[in-house]
Amino acid sequence: MILNRKLTLKARPASTNSTMVSTRAKIRKTRNALKNYYPKKTTTDSYHQLTSSAERIGSNDDLLTEILHRLPVTSILQFKSVSKHWWWLLSHRSFTLRYDKFPISPGLFVHNKYVPYDVEDRSPPPYQSLDFCPDLNGIKIVQSCNGLLLCCCDRGHIRDHKYYVFNPTTKQFAIIPSVPGDDDARKSIRFMGLAFHQTTCPRYKAVCILGSAGIFVIQIYFSETGKWKTVNNYFSENPYARFGSGVYWNGAIHWNPSGGSLFYFDLNSEELRTLPLPLPVQARMTSLEGDAWDAHPPIYFGESRGHLHMVDTTCHGTRFHLNVYEMLGDHSGWFAKFEVGDDLLGCYPDIIRNYPYGLYCGFVVIDVVRGIEDEDTFLVLKYFRKILRYNVRDKSFKWLTNMTTDFEVGRHGRREIHPYIQRLASF
Repeated sequence: MILNRKLTLKARPASTNSTMVSTRAKIRKTRNALKNYYPKKTTTDSYHQLTSSAERIGSNDDLLTEILHRLPVTSILQFKSVSKHWWWLLSHRSFTLRYDKFPISPGLFVHNKYVPYDVEDRSPPPYQSLDFCPDLNGIKIVQSCNGLLLCCCDRGHIRDHKYYVFNPTTKQFAIIPSVPGDDDARKSIRFMGLAFHQTTCPRYKAVCILGSAGIFVIQIYFSETGKWKTVNNYFSENPYARFGSGVYWNGAIHWNPSGGSLFYFDLNSEELRTLPLPLPVQARMTSLEGDAWDAHPPIYFGESRGHLHMVDTTCHGTRFHLNVYEMLGDHSGWFAKFEVGDDLLGCYPDIIRNYPYGLYCGFVVIDVVRGIEDEDTFLVLKYFRKILRYNVRDKSFKWLTNMTTDFEVGRHGRREIHPYIQRLASF
């Protein structure tokens, strides 16, 4: 006799089923990603071990984040396509902040050409051309700021110029709306600069100076609201002042003092403040008659890894010194961080030339790159059409590249050279 036994199955709650499906999907995605990242052949036992590890990693976001934040940027960008969960995890602000804590500065752009600082680096450049947005007038770089590039039209009348913000690492870009006013207002733009930092200014701002006949006004664009704001106070300045390329550091836009603009703009208080000079530079400026800046200006002004630098030269007879100054965090003054002596002459004897009217420097400092440790800090020099790096501690040189054409560095901040910093942060 056969009895028909009715079985009653108790259904799991829908939320439990969905959770299990989600976890299984994450484990499967993690397993596949790890198999692709470690493509070597494995034995059956090692494969099961890898599968077990993938299951633990895929169900633990903290462990997964701990592993992924150690990978290079190219891998992070590739792994974003593994799943929606991985895309969310790798795009989350907590992950990008941790990943960008120690920004990597692997090279710079010269004439929109990428020059890596590591001569052994064979990775492709961040981009081949600035074609992220169709613009019939072409696009050029105006400023580099903590991983973002401020770009504008390369040709055409200034009143028709469009400005863009571009992250060459993530390929994200945005268009900055035109400043309020008519064509005359846009024709009077004397400066456009970018302010961005992943922690202190995560929503980028643009600072614009407009004016003529020595009377200027500042406008600020807030990406968070998409609106421009006019700072109430007008200011007077030499009508021929060269604002050039600004440098964002410590909550303020700073202008290269070589252009004659000895001030900075504090974005928090929205006030212009006086930029102090290193004491030796200040003493020399006050002792010289006439246009002191044209006589002997500082040769570099820029930021690296949260440090603002100014590079100046001193000559005593036939002896030459390069002084790298660093600004104090409260803007109260500068201190001498590094000094480079006559050892530059050992490798390149004609880098300094002695003329009857004085010494001539045959090189230009185009970047100061701070390492995590001081011994990793190096200068990037332009020597005719060559680009070299010089370590400030061990006094070693490395040749980086030869440019096919010469390029303008710009004593007054109008530079065709822009550092590239890898950032995952979105805006």
